[in-house]
Amino acid sequence: MSQEQSRRPEDQKEPVKYGDVFPGVQGAELAEKVVTPKDAAIMQAAENAVLGHTLKGGAASIMQSAATENEKAGVVGSSDVNADVVGDGVSVKEADLPGRRIISESIGGQVVGQYSQRAPLAAPNTIQPVGGSAGQITIGEALEATAMTAGQKPVEYSDAAAIQAAEVRATGRTNIVPGGVAAAAQSAATLNARATKDEEKTKLANILADATSKLPADKPATRRDAEGVTGAEMRNDPFLTTHPTGVAASVAAAARLNENNSNEGLK
Repeated sequence: MSQEQSRRPEDQKEPVKYGDVFPGVQGAELAEKVVTPKDAAIMQAAENAVLGHTLKGGAASIMQSAATENEKAGVVGSSDVNADVVGDGVSVKEADLPGRRIISESIGGQVVGQYSQRAPLAAPNTIQPVGGSAGQITIGEALEATAMTAGQKPVEYSDAAAIQAAEVRATGRTNIVPGGVAAAAQSAATLNARATKDEEKTKLANILADATSKLPADKPATRRDAEGVTGAEMRNDPFLTTHPTGVAASVAAAARLNENNSNEGLK
């Protein structure tokens, strides 16, 4: 221990933790967790998926600043992620009130931010009926979110299988779309399997960054879609698992948010 201390620079900063940037989580287990770049990317993807943009001054931008400091200090790596963030960990919800929009962001069940924005009063003929598809996250958007949460991951056969399953469900076609995301992913996985260096491999971001434009049709993600994509990714993984921030995780997160939004609309 003394040797470690002697090697540590005297001016090394303490890592930025969630409790340092989100006072509302003080006393919770999350408060002691160090903010990582991957955490910030997942929150940013959730904001983009639900709001259509990154919220100025929101949780994602706060986390990104903290994560950048931690990465510069060498206390976290670019691929580090907290268990509180993956899976059901991140939640971004909107509630529309007359003339106002309330946005709530949570991590691991802890509210980290709540913001109020002005919203124009909708004309009667522009109000979407309950059960409509307005505000629903599509499968294509979920694929694009993966480019942010796991963009630097080399494409593997499990990723290609998950992307193909997502494309089939988005388009309703049983065959791969020529020039589509599934075809590109399958080609990348085959070439990556032969590559010897990681820098030579095609990454998920290269395939999924503009996924919606490559899909001839798209649809809101559902729980059944998520189950199909998850099954495809697991069956083609040597360890029968899914990547914590990969394709299946993004589609599942989109499906959960869609389901939550639909349930909110029925209340």
